[in-house]
Amino acid sequence: MSLRAPGPRLVAGNWKLYKTNDDAVKLARDLLAALKPAPGCDVVLCPPFTALSELRYALAGTSIGLGAQDLFWEDEGAYTGEVSGPMLVSSGCTHVIVGHSERRQYFGETDATVAQKTRAALRAGLTPIVCLGETLDEREGGRTAEVVTRQFDRGPGTIEGPDAARIVLAYEPVWAIGTGRTASPTQAAEVHALLRARARGAWGSTADRLRILYGGSVKPDNAVALFAEAELDGALVGGASLTTAQFLPIIAAAAGS
Repeated sequence: MSLRAPGPRLVAGNWKLYKTNDDAVKLARDLLAALKPAPGCDVVLCPPFTALSELRYALAGTSIGLGAQDLFWEDEGAYTGEVSGPMLVSSGCTHVIVGHSERRQYFGETDATVAQKTRAALRAGLTPIVCLGETLDEREGGRTAEVVTRQFDRGPGTIEGPDAARIVLAYEPVWAIGTGRTASPTQAAEVHALLRARARGAWGSTADRLRILYGGSVKPDNAVALFAEAELDGALVGGASLTTAQFLPIIAAAAGS
């Protein structure tokens, strides 16, 4: 029996360090024009911080949600260069990415800071998309289960109570991000099932409604095969979310159309 969460899939576009404000608005409008009527799955765009306010107005009243790529764990204070959950909410965000592998690799994110940021997102009323995944060395060393279990237990798994139901997980094998390599549908489904089982141990029946996304070089030519796996509740898409030609077929695959 499939353990996939009920309801529509979620596809989030992580635009990373791309798109000026004008470019971001143009892409959002192009997507909206192509996605009428509603896309059949939930779609969230995560542009750079500088474009959030612009996209807030471009997406207002539409079926596309707005998310940020990171947040700080305090709501305010003397933290130069940081952005808080309440600031993101005031910019129109409903979602925020937490613990992306690039944040871990380049900016020293740890399982502990991921836990702090997850709490901050929930406190602000945001839906955190919490990323977990192993490196190539860890995959080849047979340590995938150990690594993602540890990341869950020390990160989102520390959340207790009803707030856990608002969390989204994203399995992103680090070796497949920006490399053109992709976990096979079977490999992805195995880790998703492992994470759901771990979540069930922490959160009980809440895990049955947990959405677990796949992120790792998701493209139009592999999206259909990936979404043939019932365990995949959606995707966190990087480079392929930067053009309508690449992003729209992924959304269609997730929607089953």
